Amino acid sequence: MEDRAEDAVPISELLDERKHLLNIAYWMLGSGAAAESVVDETYRQWYRLADAERARIPSPRSWLAKVAGGICLARLAVPDPSATGDPAAGLADHSQLEDEISEVLLNALDSLSPVERAAFVLNGVFGMEPGTVADVTGQTEPEIAELTLRARESLRARRARPTSPAEYDAVARAVRRACATEDDALLSSLMAADVTAFFDGGGKVRAAIKPVHGRGEVARSLMRLLDRRSPATLLTRSVNGRPGLVVRYNRQVVAVISLDIADHRVVQVWVVLNPDKLRSWNQPSATHP
Repeated sequence: MEDRAEDAVPISELLDERKHLLNIAYWMLGSGAAAESVVDETYRQWYRLADAERARIPSPRSWLAKVAGGICLARLAVPDPSATGDPAAGLADHSQLEDEISEVLLNALDSLSPVERAAFVLNGVFGMEPGTVADVTGQTEPEIAELTLRARESLRARRARPTSPAEYDAVARAVRRACATEDDALLSSLMAADVTAFFDGGGKVRAAIKPVHGRGEVARSLMRLLDRRSPATLLTRSVNGRPGLVVRYNRQVVAVISLDIADHRVVQVWVVLNPDKLRSWNQPSATHP
C-alpha cells in the first residue's frame, strides 16, 4: 500500500477535533465518562470504513460530529441503566465546559426530549447545518428549526424559575388524575398557554407527526390518546428522573409520557409510543419505580 504524506494530520488539529467531539457529547449527555465513550465509538466507526470510503469524505470533522451526535441521540433515547458515577469523570479537560455549562443548565437540558436536546445542541450550540441535524434525528429541516426554538424557550422558562421535585410530583399527579377522570377543564388548567406536545411513534405506530401546540389542543390530544373506554392503566412513575406517566395495556407499557413543568404549568409534553424505545420498560428484569 502506498504511503501518502498528505494524509498526515497536524497534532493540533487532531487534538482540537477530539475536543470538539467531546464538547458535543458532553453537552448532549452531561457526563464526562459518557462523552469519552461516545468519542471512542465515533472513532471506531471511522476506522471501520474502508480506505476508499474515508477518502470520499470531504470533511472528516463534520462526518465525525454527525456520527457522535447520532450515538448520543441513541443513548438519550435508550438510556444505559449501568451508566453511573461522577458526571465529570473521564473527561480530561472540561474546565472550559464548566464555565459554559452550569449545573442548572445541564439539569434543564435533561428536561428536553432526546430529539429536542439533539437539535438544540447540534444546531443551536455547535452550529451544525439543519440538514445534517435532520439526518441525525430523522426530522425535516423545518422541524429542526422549530425544535431548536422550542428547546430555547423551554430552557429559558426553566432557568428563569426552577421547578422543585415536589412541584413536579404534584403537577404530574394532577395530570394523571385529570386524564383518568376525563376532566378536560382540569387538564387544560394544568397546561401553559403555549404548551407543546410531541408524539414519538418512530414510524411504528400511527402517531401525530407534527407537534401539537396550545393548551386546548394538547389536552384534547392526551384525552384521545388515553381514552378511558380502553382497558389501559395510567400510572405516575419516574421518567428520565422526574415524575411522569406510564400507560399499561394488557400488562405491557404502551406509552411513556414525560412532562416539562415551569411555574406550576406543563410547558412541554413528550409522548413516546415507539415500541423500540419502550423495550426497556417491558423487560422482565426492568425495575421502574
